[in-house]
Amino acid sequence: MGSVTRLLVANRGEIAVRIIRTAREMGITTIAAYSDADRDSLPVWLADESVHIGGAHAKKSYLNAEVLLAAATQSNADAIHPGYGFLSESPAFARAVADAGLTWIGPDANMIEKMGDKARAIETARTAGVPVVPGSDGPVRDVESAVVAADSIGYPVLIKASAGGGGRGIRPAADEAELRTEIVAAQQEAEAAFGDGTVYLERFVPRARHIEVQILGDGHDAVHVFERDCSLQRRRQKIWEEAPAAALSDDVREQMCTAAVDLARSVGYVGAGTVEFLYDPTTTEFFFIEMNTRIQVEHPISEEISGIDLIAAMIRVCQGEPLGLTQDQIARRGHAIEVRINAEDPARGFMPSPGEISSLTWPLGPGVRVDSMAYPGYRIPPFYDSLIGKLIVWGTDREHALARLERALREIDIDGPATTLPFFDTLLAHPDVRANTFHTTWIESEAMS
Repeated sequence: MGSVTRLLVANRGEIAVRIIRTAREMGITTIAAYSDADRDSLPVWLADESVHIGGAHAKKSYLNAEVLLAAATQSNADAIHPGYGFLSESPAFARAVADAGLTWIGPDANMIEKMGDKARAIETARTAGVPVVPGSDGPVRDVESAVVAADSIGYPVLIKASAGGGGRGIRPAADEAELRTEIVAAQQEAEAAFGDGTVYLERFVPRARHIEVQILGDGHDAVHVFERDCSLQRRRQKIWEEAPAAALSDDVREQMCTAAVDLARSVGYVGAGTVEFLYDPTTTEFFFIEMNTRIQVEHPISEEISGIDLIAAMIRVCQGEPLGLTQDQIARRGHAIEVRINAEDPARGFMPSPGEISSLTWPLGPGVRVDSMAYPGYRIPPFYDSLIGKLIVWGTDREHALARLERALREIDIDGPATTLPFFDTLLAHPDVRANTFHTTWIESEAMS
């Protein structure tokens, strides 16, 4: 492991742009990996160099470890940053990168295996003294063992896939009859999505808040960069995030962030990661649910309230540098909100809307940031997720941030594909959003009812 000088970005879209920008500021030569569909993408334009990695479908390019390693060799890269999604949490890919003598910008393969598997991560958290959601003692083997576990936990329960994420392989069960039906469906969904049909059970917390803590570790020490509230979700997909989590008292915030750091320290974590919790507002209890061993889509709001470049911090610790930060040096300021602008049509059930952006205007002004790969004339390909960009606003407090978000949304003009912009207008106008009284299933039960 040595200083990174030539970085292959093994990803696409806005996160590739985000990584390239920070790496170039650090004096690192950037190499964009691109598929057939991304030949004219912004990462290719911005990077110092680019290398073609195959066909438009992700399995032929961004999910093909062999071609990515070949691209690294071809371009003389000495490091790979996987971003999020695709192979970012693949222990096999992380191990192959290290075996090739390259620096992997993320936790090593053993850490991904340990913390990326939800059932193993829960046991690790329990051992570290971090509160966990009451649930099954590891994966459930079959329907009958699931019924026994659910009787012990108490209904309602959630059936959750041990591997993967993105809300897939998660199904609620209100009683035994529903459990017997839904567990088979969850196993099949998990097998199809992740190649692993293993599931486990946990207690279902009604009206829960989804709170996650951003951590950084160098293998010897760890710090937190405060927490984010990711409770505004549609079908378990995050669409709006805030930092800090205004629903938490200072005491609970301190306990939660300390628990996240304790977990990171207990495993010798290296890189940026996110420790995710369910928060029960009625009891003020919080429970560990999983850890994401990568940078996350919503990382900019943590950057905005802390002033820390998380991508730069990842690169530094993964090339062997110490954190260079103590907890008391990380100060929280103001409130930040991020909304994910997707090429989807809310009027048609959020149907994907790929196609050419004929004209585009992003907002400007104080406290406004846009992370995007889009430009006028850019054609959104149908092969990947539908994210066009992320609008991030910062204000002195939550009310200021909401006012700034409303102003910034009015300045956006995207002609061509249908987008989720009208849905954010609806959310902003809702009194529950203004009052911060929503929860993880609020959008389905209230905003879309």
